[in-house]
Amino acid sequence: MQYRFEFRPYRRQFKRTLQTSHGSWDIRLGIILCLTDETERASWGEIAPLSWFGSETWEQALDFCSQLPVEITEKTIFSIPANLPACQFGFESARDALIDAFHPTPDTLTYSGLLPAGEVALHQWQTLWKQGYRTFKWKIGVAAIQDELKIFHALLQALPASAQLRLDANGGLTKQEANEWLRACDQVDIEFLEQPLPVGQFDAMLELSDRYSTQLALDESVATLDQLQASYQQGWRGIFVIKPAIAGSPSRLRQFCREHEIDAVFSSVFETAIGRQPALKLAVELSRHNRAAGFGINHWFNEDDETWLAHLWKDL
Repeated sequence: MQYRFEFRPYRRQFKRTLQTSHGSWDIRLGIILCLTDETERASWGEIAPLSWFGSETWEQALDFCSQLPVEITEKTIFSIPANLPACQFGFESARDALIDAFHPTPDTLTYSGLLPAGEVALHQWQTLWKQGYRTFKWKIGVAAIQDELKIFHALLQALPASAQLRLDANGGLTKQEANEWLRACDQVDIEFLEQPLPVGQFDAMLELSDRYSTQLALDESVATLDQLQASYQQGWRGIFVIKPAIAGSPSRLRQFCREHEIDAVFSSVFETAIGRQPALKLAVELSRHNRAAGFGINHWFNEDDETWLAHLWKDL
């Protein structure tokens, strides 16, 4: 099969700065690609890199797209190297959309709403609750630990009893801080603590998982499919947070998850609706433990931000 290939880079402004232990994030850069088959049917894909999670950079993805010819084949798509996982996802999901165009997957998921770091979370959860969210994720490892622990306890007191709370440290805690957080978490009821330690401290993560009753999740440590496979082989049987848009080949990810009964939470990388659709398709197919998917992020962008996607092709 041969396809005509076009692409357009984009810049998408966050409504407010997203603070994590990796730093501040104000603009989401990505690439929208279009594949047209021999019958003139077109489909779209999205390349949404997250380099500090281990994917390629936006510049590397743009350079890759710029070097491709106008006509590409399936061989081109399935030979994209592993060091370009966001490109693998974007091209393969666009190709899959042409094949599966008449077989939409019903959305049977619930979603986790992302709260901002700091005290703002004490007010933001109410807005999300009114929108129907019952699971919330709060970023930690951004401010001093004692300040965050105070907010944490205040948040737990404020949330309704039926709400679930996840914590996400983005690998920003020291071992001492991770132990302090887990001691606090073991005294209350949270769903899990995500990536307390940096990527290189896998053995320490295993030790923490054994020491405390609070469940731990790997995120940055399993950003790509290669990392996911390696962590499983090294013995991780806790929760895996999978971000399909940067994990790599959807077909290989699907195969791995079907072969191994992992406890997976599927999550967004702040992609647009174009990348979100195939990511959610994978989440519906592969989720096994009825956990809320981490795609409750639309409130981080202006409501009309999606409209520019319709004009992206016309404007350039």
